[in-house]
Amino acid sequence: MNHATPPQSLIPESAPFSPEQRSWLNGFFAGYLAPESGVVTPLPPEANAALLAPAGDADDGEAPWHDQTLALDARMALAEGRPLRRRMMAAMAQQDCGQCGYTCEIYADELAARKEERLNLCAPGGKETARMLKALAAELDSASGAAAEAAPETADTKETHPGHSRDNPAIVAFQSRRRLNKEGSEKETWHIEFELAQSGLDYRAGDSFGVFVKNDLGLVDQIVAMLGASHLTPVKGKTLRDALQCDVSLSPAPDALFDLISFISGGAVRDKARRLAHGEDPDGDAATLDVLAVLQKFPNARPHPEAFIEALDPLQPRLYSISSSPKVAPGRLSLTVDAVRYVVGKRKRLGVASTYLAERVAPGETLRAYVQPAHGFALPQDPATPIVMVGPGTGVAPFRAFLQERAAMGAEGRNWLFFGHQRAACDFFYAEEFEAMKTAGVLTRLSLAWSRDGADKFYVQDRMRQSGRELWAWLAEGAHFYVCGDAKRMAKDVERALVDVVAEFGARSIDEAISFVATLKKSGRYQQDVY
Repeated sequence: MNHATPPQSLIPESAPFSPEQRSWLNGFFAGYLAPESGVVTPLPPEANAALLAPAGDADDGEAPWHDQTLALDARMALAEGRPLRRRMMAAMAQQDCGQCGYTCEIYADELAARKEERLNLCAPGGKETARMLKALAAELDSASGAAAEAAPETADTKETHPGHSRDNPAIVAFQSRRRLNKEGSEKETWHIEFELAQSGLDYRAGDSFGVFVKNDLGLVDQIVAMLGASHLTPVKGKTLRDALQCDVSLSPAPDALFDLISFISGGAVRDKARRLAHGEDPDGDAATLDVLAVLQKFPNARPHPEAFIEALDPLQPRLYSISSSPKVAPGRLSLTVDAVRYVVGKRKRLGVASTYLAERVAPGETLRAYVQPAHGFALPQDPATPIVMVGPGTGVAPFRAFLQERAAMGAEGRNWLFFGHQRAACDFFYAEEFEAMKTAGVLTRLSLAWSRDGADKFYVQDRMRQSGRELWAWLAEGAHFYVCGDAKRMAKDVERALVDVVAEFGARSIDEAISFVATLKKSGRYQQDVY
């Protein structure tokens, strides 16, 4: 072969590459076959991007996977064939919650462009998202000598004003708490108030509030004891106890902790830890393993405190829907929080943030916090537009804020709230407020559903079907539809109920009803704040 005149095309037209990929590969192999030339042609940025995108890929800007109710495998299937940065976005939990400091799309773009290196910031996605991002990052590393994918230029999303970014939180004062459930409830739900006057924070109805909390000291001390260390052991410029309480997540156990245990162990222990680190479940308990449970599972493993802290994930802020309007309570902000407590084996587990707010933080105490602006979850611009709100349990939080806002504005639009919980006698949150809003004409309709008051369970989606004719009439008149609460079951059930209502009372086939609801979403008339 004449090295001085390489073939025009070393890659056949039938090879599964795009024209850009084929062009670059032809150049690469031509250079490889002509080493004596001494000429090295740098890889252009557009070729890097082409290598990281599958053959025939064309990103149309759509993100059909951006739905909080979809499982990870379904999201990844919808993103198949898209550029790496878009597949990284699909790996996120799709909540745009801001706990990572970005929206899902911008976090993915920053990872793909190597402007962000941390793969474990998506708190709602948990291990599932972190593992998928790790696999996609490995794909990024292997492509063209770890060249970064070209990502669109985006505006800097990190606000400099304190309180408008998780990276620059403000200092707020915890003011008060009161329990919303009455005697006889199986739940523990709290109305939490914060004082914002000294923080300079502002917010809008529909926004969320991120709070930086602390781990329970009882749990911290158990972990210190299991490590066989002293509370005062210095770690990263502070004591081990302080680091465990304030800096790192203690649930769930991260893969890096299993890697560490496998490194300092041998035999069957090492093999089991390695399997857990790779997402396997050798003993059927992987889903229940928090940091203390791992130390109890491997009692002979005694990591060095510094290495142990390094292996843990950072303690992420927790995000809650704001349940107040600044027009009604200027300088103050409220949340509606379920205290999470449960038992695994014989050990009681606590929700880190919910129990911190419910019992550990004292009135007057300050903490770091920030406002996460809503992305696609806000009142209609026209105050005359009717709205339908479906918010069972703590999902009612943003709708309390919406109703306060509409009342303060004197908005003409009608308001319909669907609320549900277990029992009317003890689980009707903000009952007096909502009844007063009905009397004042602010709350046009209040539809309630109680799942434990009758022989059969009855939910908000059942009430929607029961009120289907009127619900369809509201939609036909241009109402906006909102859902807040559990993504895994409730939100899906509510969407199915809405499809049924549209089909029955809108005289459509099921396929046409599904298309109608999809159009509502695309136009911004169907908005979700689910988690």
